[in-house]
Amino acid sequence: MLLPVILSGGSGSRLWPASREHYPKQFQRLNSAELSLLQEAALRMVDVEDAAAPLVVCNEEHRFLVAEQLHVIRSAPTGIVLEPCARNTAPALALAALRACETNPAALMLVMPADHVIKNGDAFLAAIDQGRALAEAGQLVTFGIQPSSPHTGYGYIRRGEALGTGYRVDAFVEKPDHDRAQVYLDSGDYLWNSGIFLFSAERYLEELQALAPDIAEACRCAYAGRSEDLDFLRVDAAAFGACRSESIDYAVMESTQHAAVVPMDPGWSDIGAWDAIFDLKSDPQHEGNAVQGDVLLHDTRDSLVHSHSRLVATVGVKDLVIVETADAVLVADRHRAQDTKRIVEALKASHRSEYQSLPEVYRPWGHYRTMVLTDSFQVKEIVVKPGAKLSLQMHHHRAEHWVVVQGTARVTLGKGHGDTEQLSSFLLSEDESTYIPLGTVHRLENPGVIPLKLIEVQTGSYLGEDDILRFNDDYGRS
Repeated sequence: MLLPVILSGGSGSRLWPASREHYPKQFQRLNSAELSLLQEAALRMVDVEDAAAPLVVCNEEHRFLVAEQLHVIRSAPTGIVLEPCARNTAPALALAALRACETNPAALMLVMPADHVIKNGDAFLAAIDQGRALAEAGQLVTFGIQPSSPHTGYGYIRRGEALGTGYRVDAFVEKPDHDRAQVYLDSGDYLWNSGIFLFSAERYLEELQALAPDIAEACRCAYAGRSEDLDFLRVDAAAFGACRSESIDYAVMESTQHAAVVPMDPGWSDIGAWDAIFDLKSDPQHEGNAVQGDVLLHDTRDSLVHSHSRLVATVGVKDLVIVETADAVLVADRHRAQDTKRIVEALKASHRSEYQSLPEVYRPWGHYRTMVLTDSFQVKEIVVKPGAKLSLQMHHHRAEHWVVVQGTARVTLGKGHGDTEQLSSFLLSEDESTYIPLGTVHRLENPGVIPLKLIEVQTGSYLGEDDILRFNDDYGRS
């Protein structure tokens, strides 16, 4: 059996302002108008006869995003393993392998990052077929991309002697400077490191135990303390938090005697920064520009211009990256797109919210968008999916006014301050409203078959999202 394992970690800081910590790049439609990068990865092996449904490893904060995006494409995952904190790829894959070993230790795990683009699916599947014989023979297989340029943003693999349908790995090489990358390209012996792997679950655990026993033991302890709810598998947070952070390259692949590489050229990109998006979408017939959204160009060449909410117009520019969102605009030299992460670091250091969340925030019941925010009031648009409901909750510092603008709302209220016993419910239709006093227990629900949209006006001394006390929640957040 082939088990696709999708690693959905990372924050995509080099793709700010579109990618944010709470809504990173793998959940966005950066390659396709219909599918996010995660959804593309989940569907990549869907037509392979002996491939199981994907097993996803993700940050606990992103669990509902993963579940909802898989639900939209009707992909029922083998499981969603939640990391309580980020510990890089070696521990993440240990959790996936432990999960796989419960049912089939010999299953071949095809490890795919959630944020990659594969343009040529047939070439990708052909390379996977090449790697299977090696993996079945006990090799830890990685896939190297045939380089097309002296790229300095990728690590490299030096291939050695032929080994079955691939090659032995001679060395993993860090990201080089331009001159060194040109030497690698000219030699013909080097491949870009794709971060895609194929090996059996038990072989990975064996090599991890031999080469990084502390990581193996920490992950076994964390997995032993697991619990399951809904579609999610939670490991013991304290045990996993005690594990050191390490990539599979450092922990295993660079030291093992059983590393093999299969070259491939499937139109791969890791979508690491805006220059990668430019490479994917630039159009020679339109002055080499890559555009998305409401964009008007004049005398503009070799630039990426993305608009998410407003008209963006350019005059007489070239080699720029311009990305507009509802709350931020990035303008950068296209050749320095990798440095966008420096802006994110500065935002973090200044304790600004723009590195963390977009104005539109997704929840398991739907989403909300902040329209106005001041020190004393906030206005939001709230959208609740059909059949969904928010938690039974209370706020200590704010009152709320709700006006229904589409659909039907069922509102549940307590009789007095903090009362969870004497609850009553009523329906609101379009153009109707209600008031939720400070300290009143309440719940919002959509009993209809179309999305419920309402405008919420919050007033109070503190309007932070952490001012919430949940008494009951369908999504395990109580």
